[in-house]
Amino acid sequence: MGIMILQFCFLVLVQLSIPALSAVGVGSNKTSEWQTLDGREPVVIARGGFSGLMPDSSVDAYYLAMGISGPNTILWCDVQLTKDGFGICLPDLRLDKYTDIDVYDNKTKTYLINGQPSSGMFSLDYTVEELLNHLSLKQGLLERSEKFDYTSSIVTVDHLQSLEPPGIWLNIQHDLFYREQSLSMKNYLMLNPNILPTYISSPEVGFLKSIGAHFQNTTTELVFRFLEDNMTEVSTNQTYASLMTKLSFIKTFASGILVPKGYIWPINEEAYLLPHTSLVVDAHKIGLKVFASEFANDAHVFAYNYSYDPLSEVLSFIDNGQFSVDGLLTDFPITASEAVGCFSHMDKNFSSTVTEKPLVISHNGASGVLPGCTDLAYKQAVEDGANIIDCSVQITKDGVLICLESPDLMVGTTVTTSAFSAEYSTIPDIKTQPGIYTFNFTWPQIQNDLKPKITNPIFEGYGLLRNPVNSNDGNFITLMEFLAFAKDSTQLSGILISIENAQFISETLGHDIISSVMKALSDHRYNNQTRQQVMIQSSHSSVLTVFKQRTSYKCVYKIEKLFGDVDSAAIRDMKTFADSVALRKDSIFPKVSQFMTGETKIVGKLQSANLSVYAYVLMNEYLTQPWDFYSDPIVQIGSYVRGALVDGLITDFPSSASAYKKNTCYDDKDPPIYMLPIQPGDLLAYMPARVMPPSRSPLPSLSVADVVEKPLREAGRNDSVGVDQMAPTPNGALPTTTPICLSIGALLLFFILQIN
Repeated sequence: MGIMILQFCFLVLVQLSIPALSAVGVGSNKTSEWQTLDGREPVVIARGGFSGLMPDSSVDAYYLAMGISGPNTILWCDVQLTKDGFGICLPDLRLDKYTDIDVYDNKTKTYLINGQPSSGMFSLDYTVEELLNHLSLKQGLLERSEKFDYTSSIVTVDHLQSLEPPGIWLNIQHDLFYREQSLSMKNYLMLNPNILPTYISSPEVGFLKSIGAHFQNTTTELVFRFLEDNMTEVSTNQTYASLMTKLSFIKTFASGILVPKGYIWPINEEAYLLPHTSLVVDAHKIGLKVFASEFANDAHVFAYNYSYDPLSEVLSFIDNGQFSVDGLLTDFPITASEAVGCFSHMDKNFSSTVTEKPLVISHNGASGVLPGCTDLAYKQAVEDGANIIDCSVQITKDGVLICLESPDLMVGTTVTTSAFSAEYSTIPDIKTQPGIYTFNFTWPQIQNDLKPKITNPIFEGYGLLRNPVNSNDGNFITLMEFLAFAKDSTQLSGILISIENAQFISETLGHDIISSVMKALSDHRYNNQTRQQVMIQSSHSSVLTVFKQRTSYKCVYKIEKLFGDVDSAAIRDMKTFADSVALRKDSIFPKVSQFMTGETKIVGKLQSANLSVYAYVLMNEYLTQPWDFYSDPIVQIGSYVRGALVDGLITDFPSSASAYKKNTCYDDKDPPIYMLPIQPGDLLAYMPARVMPPSRSPLPSLSVADVVEKPLREAGRNDSVGVDQMAPTPNGALPTTTPICLSIGALLLFFILQIN
């Protein structure tokens, strides 16, 4: 509990030092802009506390929600009753899913709940003393971390109120069921005057009507909760879809409604947004507040329109120019707090130059949204606010330089389903696994016979696909086309050209790719202009040395090795050929089993030597992030920018990084607590010793030997000889180090390995 208490105490200090903030909300200067019913900012409701990380309804989850969310965050409690009539907070009638009841008692019972039989172990069969003394809480969803299980006991409603949160929301889900078992939610609320909830919700009309008179002259608001539209409300025997057409009737016993977010922004079968409904506007017209539920950063059903950015989803409900819900029920209250406090209405308030740090550098364009290295991906990156767009240069059989993530066409193209699917070979100088390489095909063959294919870096078994409807959109482009497009953009501050495998291309293919890139840049007059900076990136110091000697372009040394420190001698050597360094994310924030173990000092050391530092590659999908970032891309970005103080971010999703730079709290000297960088290793310190991730050996230090390379050897043949003039192997491919023939089964196995 230690870390959470410290965070909570810090929040209290913030509130005491800025009393006006608590009085009017997180963003008092924006109150008049809100399209909520009362013109105030939407409330953030933490469902079971911070249940996206900690066990739902645990004291740790509640402390965490208060500690790192907005100062007015409301704590949600699903009220269940015990055998002796006490109210506890637990998200289900049954104890099985969220507690270790099976250790204490494994006798199941079956009850009828709204006419349907349900088996398990129920709270009403145990006294509050039994539950508090013998049970511990656990995470109820398998996709969430189990590392915080069994550290907290069940929380009673009285205990929750003793935490003195800004407000409490009591949800009474099954009043009818408890009444059938001779227990009364109504009596529990009325006979406990110390319970002073800010909101009470229920999906049962009869229950809300029965308590209306008792709370009529109090500050407690009653909210009718809508369930799925085809379900039947037990006291009226009407479907929730039918009740949705009778908002005036609901207004007679409730001041607001709580609806699943799909009631407002429905999605189709392909998980894309449909036009929003008129629900919020209609409810506001008759004086009903609207609260939206089911927000979770790790949701399995996430509209592709949001590009796995939960902040974008929240903003669509509160800052769309047409309406705003009055509150958001979420498992991750930090994200909703960010949206309300710092990211709403920011277009009206933002003014900045495109070069302001951190630099937003695309990774294959906006490759999280569209197939990478295509004309559409680059256009999208510019629209999304990238400062720098990138081209990874590859070469074709006829000597054309093109932009593709990899020389292996199995990455980012449809080659495996094309007529060229058998043209694979193994080239250890490039990678140990087989590939189908660009230099075995002419540019017309690639351009006309293949299609782009969006890259899904996360194992597809999780269902985290990227924008499947547009997965083959766009056109491949040449380096010359890329340069022309970038040159015409007034929004870009520069370009990044990535060059790998230069030695192989020189010796085996006989092409001087470095000179070809220099000539292309010169042809587009990049060598005598200052409006857009040119950055050359490579993981080979020998390549950057040539550019450093022959041009004035900025050189970026990409370090693919994972390391935890850097020798002074290595830094001195880097200074001779590089202006900046691109580091893997985990070299800045090392992690074990998806938990961060601390922060290295590498960024500071490199910056002290006047080397800028860029972190790569940032992605929005929650599975790519350590748990410490709360499955929130903005927390991840903020931790690298405000915490590690990097100079730039290389990302598949430029829109998220650009939005971070525009947020209205960006320049605050004392930003809200939910915008502060995380403290690496805090979650590890909080875990019980028995479930700590295994310790790992210290990451190696980067030495001179890792950096120094022999100079590039000259091309093996005259540069005027095109790649297409080289003698092909019998199957039409260029000579390779290890020609192979794979069976269909082996090829399928390779594809599976690629996905993993």
